[in-house]
Amino acid sequence: MKLHRNLVFATIDSLQLIFNEQKQADKVLRNTLKRDKRWGSRDRGFIAETTYDIVRWKRLYSKIAEVKEPFDRTNLFRLFTVWATLKGIQIPDWPQFENTPTRKIKGRFDELSKIRKYKESIPDWMDELGVKELGKNWDKEIHSLNQVADVVLRVNTLKTTKEKLQNTLQDLEIETEILKGYPQALKLKERKNVFVTDAFKKGWFEVQDASSQKVAKFLNPKPGSKVVDTCAGAGGKSLHLAALMENKGQVIALDIYDNKLKELKRRAKRNGAHNIETRVIDSTKVIKKLIGKADKILIDAPCSGLGVLRRNPDAKWKLQPEFLDNIRETQKEIIDSYSRMVKPGGQMVYATCSILPSENENQVKAFLKRDEGKDFKFIKDEKVLPSKSGFDGFYMALLQKNS
Repeated sequence: MKLHRNLVFATIDSLQLIFNEQKQADKVLRNTLKRDKRWGSRDRGFIAETTYDIVRWKRLYSKIAEVKEPFDRTNLFRLFTVWATLKGIQIPDWPQFENTPTRKIKGRFDELSKIRKYKESIPDWMDELGVKELGKNWDKEIHSLNQVADVVLRVNTLKTTKEKLQNTLQDLEIETEILKGYPQALKLKERKNVFVTDAFKKGWFEVQDASSQKVAKFLNPKPGSKVVDTCAGAGGKSLHLAALMENKGQVIALDIYDNKLKELKRRAKRNGAHNIETRVIDSTKVIKKLIGKADKILIDAPCSGLGVLRRNPDAKWKLQPEFLDNIRETQKEIIDSYSRMVKPGGQMVYATCSILPSENENQVKAFLKRDEGKDFKFIKDEKVLPSKSGFDGFYMALLQKNS
């Protein structure tokens, strides 16, 4: 593989923004990839994959390269050198790569690979927390969370079928495979930009991880019912709920961020989901109006996001232990407040994209013991572990309110 100067420099520029200016990796790459109209899909793929790789393995690579943050350009090139050497790529004789100790890199890699926090490239506190919460299972989970995420589509059954979508994409040389146990999912055999296809523009599918597709289904909403998605965000699960309800009944999508709900409205229009109504939680009145009114509610609670590290590797470096303490408190407040919307006999799902018991089953057990949860009974839960599923880590619990 021959390295091209403009692609390497674009990668270095992206890393500078992500590491030194704490910018979000996906947003940085979105802008970087627009820089040169002449770049083909292979060029853009190189920049995105290399950048994500170096972000994912930052701790390991910087230890091997013996550089510390904040990284100047010379240091960033040293990180790149480590990446290229470990990938078996010939280092070009550019001035930026002078004095590269390639032999030493491989030796350091073998040595550090015996220590989990370097091998899996994670902060000390995260490694300690993983062991504390998951014990010996932490090894395989964190290893699994460092793999590159697959691209999975959710077929929008309001507009098409799985077979029709699969054939349409195949005509565009986009190969997909059916996933057993995921009725609306198609997995891409190799990464392609699916957002430029007519099928996407017509609302035939959304990109949604296979584990995330389990959540709306777990709530099992019925056509004609009243369902509240309490932390809807940009609405991936609201759209799935609308499809499962065959556009009949009502999905009320709530969020504290108006801009996210605007994005949901745009997506709903493209999806042909007409039964979604958005409401911004700008005061306590919004919740009060819905107390005891919903047949089903979904609480897709804000969380550490530890289950989705494979698609957000930069979160490893942005996440702080005190954020976790705060988010657990937020989860507790949300479940206490939002559970009041369930009407007698109705159901609620509490879900997170975390693999930590303290954010998951422990939250549910604690809720059921508090006054706020005394009218609820536990029906079932499901833990989706990345090491077993090969997809994102998720948790979901189904609770029912007494009639």
